[in-house]
Order: sequence, then structure tokens, then C-alpha cells
Amino acid sequence: MAHGLSPAKILLLAVELATHANVDALAWFAAQHESVLRKEILLRILLTYLPETLASDRYVAFIQKVAAGDYTTPDAVDIDTAEVDSLSEEVAARRARKLHLLPLSRGEASGDADENLVTQFLLQRAYKVDEEAGLLDELPALLVPFLDHSSSVRTLMISAILPLLRRNYEYYPEHPIPHTLIAFQTLPDRVAVSLLLSQTGTQPDDDHTKVGRDLRGLVGPWLYNEKRWYTRTERPEPPSVDPSSRDLAVEDDSLCPGWEQVLEWLTGQATKSWRVAVSAVEQWDGPSDVDLGGFGVMWLDDEEQEHLEKTYARAALASAYLIPEASKEGLLGAYSIVSKMRSLLDQDALPPLHVAASVLSPLSAHDVGDLLSARYATYLRNDLLLKSNVLTAPTQQAMQLLHGFILSAFLLTSAGLPCTVRRAGELTLLQDEREQKTLALDLIRAIGSNGPKSDDKYWIRMRNEILWLRDWGSEEDPSFAGKQVKGPFGQLTKEFFEVEILKALLANTRYSLARSLYEDSPDKPLPRKTLQDTVFAAALSAFDNASNPNRTRGGLKRCDDILKTFPQTIERSLVATQRIESLLKAAHTLGNYRLVLKQGEPFTPVVLRVHSDPLSIIAKILEQNPKSYTKIQELIDLGTYMVEAGLTVRDKAGHSTLTAEQEPVERFIAEKRVTAMCIDAALAEDDFETAYSYVTQRLSTGQPGRRPSASPSPAKNDDYSWRAALRAGKYRRTARTLRPTHLGTSSANPEIRHLEQRIECLATALHLAPSATLQDIVNAFRRCEEELDSAIKAEAEQEAAWDAAADSIGTRGPRGAGAPASMPGGFNPPTSKNATASARFEGVASRQHAEEVPMSLFDLSRASVRSAQRNLTALSGLQRSILARGGGGGGGNGDDDGKPATTTTYGSGGEGDSEDGQPRRVRKRDQLREAAVGTLVSSVGWLINAPAPSDRPERE
Repeated sequence: MAHGLSPAKILLLAVELATHANVDALAWFAAQHESVLRKEILLRILLTYLPETLASDRYVAFIQKVAAGDYTTPDAVDIDTAEVDSLSEEVAARRARKLHLLPLSRGEASGDADENLVTQFLLQRAYKVDEEAGLLDELPALLVPFLDHSSSVRTLMISAILPLLRRNYEYYPEHPIPHTLIAFQTLPDRVAVSLLLSQTGTQPDDDHTKVGRDLRGLVGPWLYNEKRWYTRTERPEPPSVDPSSRDLAVEDDSLCPGWEQVLEWLTGQATKSWRVAVSAVEQWDGPSDVDLGGFGVMWLDDEEQEHLEKTYARAALASAYLIPEASKEGLLGAYSIVSKMRSLLDQDALPPLHVAASVLSPLSAHDVGDLLSARYATYLRNDLLLKSNVLTAPTQQAMQLLHGFILSAFLLTSAGLPCTVRRAGELTLLQDEREQKTLALDLIRAIGSNGPKSDDKYWIRMRNEILWLRDWGSEEDPSFAGKQVKGPFGQLTKEFFEVEILKALLANTRYSLARSLYEDSPDKPLPRKTLQDTVFAAALSAFDNASNPNRTRGGLKRCDDILKTFPQTIERSLVATQRIESLLKAAHTLGNYRLVLKQGEPFTPVVLRVHSDPLSIIAKILEQNPKSYTKIQELIDLGTYMVEAGLTVRDKAGHSTLTAEQEPVERFIAEKRVTAMCIDAALAEDDFETAYSYVTQRLSTGQPGRRPSASPSPAKNDDYSWRAALRAGKYRRTARTLRPTHLGTSSANPEIRHLEQRIECLATALHLAPSATLQDIVNAFRRCEEELDSAIKAEAEQEAAWDAAADSIGTRGPRGAGAPASMPGGFNPPTSKNATASARFEGVASRQHAEEVPMSLFDLSRASVRSAQRNLTALSGLQRSILARGGGGGGGNGDDDGKPATTTTYGSGGEGDSEDGQPRRVRKRDQLREAAVGTLVSSVGWLINAPAPSDRPERE
């Protein structure tokens, strides 16, 4: 029995009952000795000796009785007092003094004394259970019955135990916080919040659907503790926090450092894992959205609640700016943040982003206020959470501006040019023209390469979007007169965009749409001159990008089609039109030949426009295409096309400077240059006959005797014709030289024929060459003339020998009979044949003798004339002798005496008549010699002061 025990023994017995968790016996014993086991003593005994592992429901009822001051128990309990009965009073007192009961007070309670005692016990008991036994999950059973008993108990349960329980046991049991309840409560607020959110959104397979749950169930309850809040004068310095080291500065006078950590966590997630930030805003309505676990309702005062809501909205808007991914998904996330904030702040709801992008409602200066200023651009990257940042302020204008940024970035990204919200903001606020222009051109190129090129609706939509990006549609809305704004492309003119869009339409073969927008449209987006220049530029661009020189295919066809797209604007009479047409003809002509300008790189049309000397391409054609010189007229036309295209006269920048006065001169020079190229090519392929025909038929221009100084003005620049004629005149026949296909009236002797042709080429060179170059040509002419004299002498000797043989045959009669003196068809030369032959070559001997003495240019010219005249006299005497003997017959006709006629070819139309009044026949060889000498006298006669040759009837 427990009656008659001393206070020391009662105290020892109560400790014994508490130590063995005999709560029912202790309750009855406390009721029997209420005067000794007062409330404080009893609670201290329970706090000190009641096992922490004891389930809370085993003693919560007793604590409730203690709190109510009612110790009564219905049934008596038999308590064994043997252990204390054996103790003496002195020993019992000494042991009682050594109990060292734990104090209840830690300054955690408030209210009256009784409430403080029970509250202090509950708080200390909760700490001990968690710290000693690690049974944090036992604390709700201990504290929940007392939530209404004390605000301190309720605060501990909701703001500390509930978040810690959820974090360690419910949400992330595999990653618990390694802190006891008391240690967690003593952590700095920022550290505590970081621990609570350390696993939020970090799971590899997490779809981020639990982010809102964590904020609602961890951060929300944690905030409901008045110790988390400080006034401006009470706020302690945050430990080891350097505001300057943070990317996102926070308010220095923040009321709740832990909440500021939440905001920094949110914006940090926007930078590192923006999907977590977007999910947080989408799933959490802010500080008013709290899950207290059914443990009651707690309220913040108006100032605190307003602070939480405004700063949450600011952090959400900052997160939208901080999303680093330039993708449609990222922009949709930013747009959802803005929509959610407008909804939380009771502002007008926004349509879905795709709808807003298709409608493109205009934004005016009234919508965004004065926020469109370059001085605010720094706020896009710094101080996003500061109250002074006007871009993240939870105002309607700031959110409307952010809406414009997001929509602009979405249009750019959708068109194939990824753009973030911050990038769109910088373009709009800074208004850097160069940067805008670069981005605009990239955008238009992306539209052409990424979209459905054959869909006119797509192009119309893209055009509307581009123009909207310039001024956010404010310029097109008459209600915004005087309230226009500058969008991401605000520094660029509308004409600039119309020009670039037109180029894109033409480059993508949308010809009908381009004509309907820019030529047929009544509002005429572009001036006529600008439209013309743009069309010409687009046509040339198509030409430059062509890979095939055929004008009916590829880029050249597009070039031609572009010119035909605007019949009312691009007239055929325009110089630019004609030049592009000539350019197309030139490229098409080049397509007929094999042409490689660089090793392994086939010819492309753009080479025509960039080549420093386009006419030299014809020389490459002649080199790489055998017998191409026979197509001389086609090649001359090609050169003419190049001239008419303005390719031969250009400035340093490559722009054509050809004038109407220059064009005839350039055509003349191009014709002569191409002819010279063909002559050189023919000589290179040993086709002298073709080269000779080009010299005589295409280079011999102007009257004989006319000096270059008196030639038409184009000839002053012709340095090609005389050089080509000179090279032809110097050509020597070899075994590879192609034989002529027909002789005509020329000599049958190939050597004489070749020398005669060379003399004619040299005569042409003398006629065309400038005075300073005559010496070389005269020397060549002299050598060729000497070779011709030698060839003629050899032929004459051969003819004399043949005539002698014929005479010997004619004087013999038939064997055994008196034959006639001459045979039928025989030819008896006159007795003066040898003397005539000697006279014929007298000039040759004189020339050879004169050649031994060095002569000046004047002596050479005079000697050449005299020698030519003597040769002509000898040749004429020989001709008359032959004509007298042959009866003037030619070819195969015989004389009266029956002798055969000579096989030498003669030409009709000789100079003068015979004695009987019949036309005298002169051989073609003599005609060429006479023409060469006449050309020489005409060309160099001025050197010897010789009179001009007498007028003679023209020969064919």
C-alpha cells in the first residue's frame, strides 16, 4: 500500500512507476498524493523517466487529465511499495535529491502558468521522442490532442513536424533529412527551406506532377510560424549570405528569409530545369494554397499575406524570363506562367498561345505603358526579384509586355529561328538596328527553307507575322494613332520587310502570289522603282545560284520566269531587262560546250558575273572543245551577249558601267577578239585554211592604205586582229597541216598556195597594225616573199623541163615511117622561152643580191616595192609568152598546133587586154602577189614617200 509514505519515498515511487511505464498506476498514485506530486513535479517526472519508446496513446490520456487538473481514476490500483519501504528516510531523501528531474521551461510556451507547464512538457517530450528514439512519426499522436490547448503546440506540429514528417516518411523516404526535430528547428530559415525542397523535381523518372504537392505540403505549412517573419528592425543578419554573390538579388528588407529562399529556388529551377519551375507555378496557387494536413487552420496577417502573393507573382514572372530553352515547349511554359499569374491577380485571361499567335492582336503603348525603354533592358538579366524591377512587377502592363515578348519569341521559333523570351525582350528594348536586321534576314531565310514552299496560305501567314513583329500590330490599327510601339524589329522599315519577303517569294517560285501582292494589289506595298530593283536583284540571285547553264532548267529558268512575272513593271525596253536577257543567252550558249575552269569543278553560270575577264572564257572553250573554232559566229554572238550584259565594263565593285556610247565599241572589240581567238585555235589545230579564211574574210576591214589612226574609233582599241593575222602569216605548213578541201582559183602547188595565203595574211596584218609594230611584220612579209619567189622559180624550172620533154616527144615520128614534126596535142614553146624565164626571175636575183646588204626599214620597204614591181614585169612577160603560145586558152583546151596547154590554174579578170582585144588571163598566184605588193605599198608607202597606187577596176 502507498499510504503513510514520506514525500521523498512518494517521489521515488512515482519515478519508479514512470520508469516502468506503469501509467495507470502512476495516475492513481498521483491522485492519492496530489499535494506531493504537483503538476510540474509530475510532468518533470514523466519528461525525465517515461520511456521515449512508449507509444503516445499509452499516456496521452493521462497528460490530458494532468492538463485539466483531474487525477481521479475509477479503479484503485494495487501498488507495490516494498522497494521504498525498506529505505530509511535519510536514504530516501538523499536519493530524491539525486533524481535530477529535467526542467520544463525552454522558453517555448506562452499563456497562463498551467498551459505553459503542459505545453512545455509536450514540446520537450516531442523533442526527446524524436531525438532519443527517432520516433518522429509518434509525435502527431502526442500533440494532435493538444492542438487547441496551445498555439505553440499547434505551430510546432504544423510548421515543423508536419513538413519534416512528409519530407522524410511520405514524400522522399529514400532521401530523408539527416536532422532531428530540434536540430531542424534551429537551422537558418534558408537552409531549412533548401532541405525541404532538395528532392523536389530531381527524380530521373519524375514527370514533375509532384512539385505543387511539395510546395503545398512542405513550404506552405513551414511558413505558418511567426518566428519565420521579421520586421525591418528585428530581422537578423542572415548567416554566411553574401547578396552580391547571388545571381538573383532579393530584397534586403525581406520579411521572411525562408520565403525568399523559396523564390530563389523557383527562379533557380527556371534556369536549371525550367519544367520544374513551370510545373510549380501551374500546380501551386501560391502561399494561400497550403495543405495543413487537417490539423487546423492558421492565418497570416494582411501584410504578410500581401507580401507573399506579390513576391510569388514577381518570382513567377522572373521564371518566365529565365527559361533558357528556345523551343515551343519552353515558350508554352512561359506563357502558362503569365496566364496563371493573370488569373491569380484577377486580370483578364489570355487565350491559348496558338490562338494568340494566329489572331495576333495588336499591342499599343497604352497596353505596355512606358516600359519599352532601353534603360530597362538590364532588368532582363539582373535584379529580377527586386522591388525596383519594373519588368517583373505584378502589374497588368508588365504582364502585357511579357505576353508580347513570349508571343514574339514563339513566332520566331515556330518559323525556324529559335528565340528565348529574354532574347525577344532585348531585341525590343534595345532596338539595335544591325542586330534586328541580321535576325530578320535569318528569319526570312528560315521561312523559305523550313516551310511548305508551295502553300500560298503559309506565305501569307508568314508575311503577316513578320510585319506584326515590327510594331506588334499597332501601326495597322487606326485606333492606336499616336500610340504605336516598336516590336522586336521596330528599327526596320516596312519597305525593307516587303522587299525581303518579295525576294523570298520569288526565290521559292511563288510568282502568282508575288504578282498579286506587289503588282496587282491596289495599295502597292512597294514603289515602282523599288519593285523593279527588287525583281532584278531576285532574277540575278536565281542566276547566280544556278548550277546548269541551260536557260530552260533550274536557276536560269527561274531567272527568266521572275522577269516575266511582273509584265506591268518589268518592261522589255528597260536596260536592266535587256542585260539580264543577254546574260541568259550567254549562259545558255556556254551550255553547248564542255567547259571546266577549275580542276574538278564544272562551269556554273555565276562565273560569268564574277569573272574578271569573261571573254577569256571563250578561249577556254576553244582549248577544251576540238574544232569549236569552226563555230565562229556562235562564239562571236556569245561575246556580243557578254558585252550587252554589261560584263566587259565594270567598276572595282563589279557593277557594270557600260554606257550606250561604249556598247558599239565593246561589241566591235569583242568580235575581233573572238575572231582572233578562233584563228589562234585553228592554227593550234593545224587548220591553216580556216585560219586564213577568218583573216581574209573577218579581219580585213577598211580601205587599203588607211592607217589605224584614220580607222573608226572602235579600231583604236583593236589589238587582237593584227596580231592574229601576223600569227597566221608566220604559220609554216607541216605534215600535220590539214589539206584544203578544194583549190578554187588558187595554185595547184601546195607550197606556192600556202605562201600566197601567208602573204595575204601578212598584208592584212600590215593594214591593221599600229605603226610601232610594222618592222616585225615587214620582216616576216619579206621572208615569205623570198620563199614564194623561190617556189615560183622551182615551179618554172619544173615546167620548162616538162615542156622540153614534151617537145622531144613531139619532134619524133613513128618508127619506120616519116612522122610529122609534131605530135597531136603537142606544145612547142617559143624559141625565146629561156630568155623569158631569165627575165621572169631577174627580180628574184636582184632581191637575193640586195638581201646581202643590211638595210634600214626605209630601204627594206623601197627594195620590197622595187622587187615586187620587177617580179610583176617578169611574171607578166612570162604570162604573155604563154598566152601567145597557148592562144589564150586555159585549162584543158589545146592550141592550133595540137600541143597540150599548161596545167597551171589561171584566173580571169586580169589587168588590161591582149593585142587582139581579148581579155588577158592572169594566174591567181600573180593576182595575190600583186595584191600583197599593193597592200604593202599602201601600208608602208608613207615611209618612202611613194605615191598612192593608181585606181584599178575591182576584182572579185
